Amino acid sequence: MIDFRVTKTDGRARRGVLRTPRGEIQTPVFMPVGTHATVKAVCPEELTELGAGIILSNTYHLYLRPGEDVIKGQGGLHRFMNWPGAILTDSGGFQVFSLARFRKIRDDGVEFRSHLDGSLHVLTPERAIRIQESLGSDIMMTFDECTPYPADEDYALKSLSLTTEWARRCKAARTTDQALFGIVQGGMYSHLRRRSLDELLEIGFDGYAIGGVSVGEPKALMQEVTAVTTPLLPEDRSRYLMGVGDPLDILFAVEQGIDMFDCVMPTRNARNGTLFTSRGRVSVKRSEHTYSTEPLDPECACPACRNYTRAYLRHLFLAREILAMRLNSLHNLAFYLNFMQQLRDAIDEGRFSRFAKHWRETLGPEAD
Repeated sequence: MIDFRVTKTDGRARRGVLRTPRGEIQTPVFMPVGTHATVKAVCPEELTELGAGIILSNTYHLYLRPGEDVIKGQGGLHRFMNWPGAILTDSGGFQVFSLARFRKIRDDGVEFRSHLDGSLHVLTPERAIRIQESLGSDIMMTFDECTPYPADEDYALKSLSLTTEWARRCKAARTTDQALFGIVQGGMYSHLRRRSLDELLEIGFDGYAIGGVSVGEPKALMQEVTAVTTPLLPEDRSRYLMGVGDPLDILFAVEQGIDMFDCVMPTRNARNGTLFTSRGRVSVKRSEHTYSTEPLDPECACPACRNYTRAYLRHLFLAREILAMRLNSLHNLAFYLNFMQQLRDAIDEGRFSRFAKHWRETLGPEAD
């Protein structure tokens, strides 16, 4: 099981400690995404060196390949991937919504065809819990029906009701002491979000997540849903905003009281040549870096910044060398984890608003 407590507040922003069987997690926290039991291009040992204490992996993907029986036979997900820290597993609801070639929502679950080979599968709340228990994650997520955008109110209500029923079945199916988080749905409708949370609170979970965002809606709507829902979440439980990871979005959500984040943004952007630095965003492929002898970020101590120039990083990227993905990913993850540490320090010291103002001015939409 887990335990969470708030240690400091600055406005609505919260500092906290999430105690897990594999150590304490300082919050607000960013969880690197290890969808296939690996954070792309980075070794688990390097993640530890960068300061990561918890990562996210995915039920849908690991169920399809290599299969939860393979991972269970290896001693669980931690041993399988040689990761000593905590792991949160998404239940697969979003991936069934976003990746499956075909899906049919049934009362008992979802019938879908694999995006890998077209094979037919059925994922139910009970099955999602059994898979996550086999994986041995520290935090499991309930199986939800991810409401698409746009969706009319009738659809959002039906989706909410299904998510509540599935959440109840997920809790009833749990047989271990792994933590279980409920997921608030309701589309872009504030009153449905409140209803969803009320129903989840009646069931009772170890933490609560806001799902159904980052599904194509305008950023203003994502912020509205976050601002309306977050203050209603229990103060003594972890609050998790699923799939949101732009640093500016993190700042906004922390201002509302969110504790946990995950996103593929740092590693995906790294593979596409967009890097985050203390001076702003940098597109390493731009021609002005051709002859640069400067490090990517003089304030960063990651391997890319300690040992290589912008010119070399640009060369690697344009040559499509594997090392480009490695170094860029290491840097962006180092940036994110350091950014969160600075954010936590700012809350501790009562200067979060100044911290947020600085980064909003620094991380504009344009790359250097």
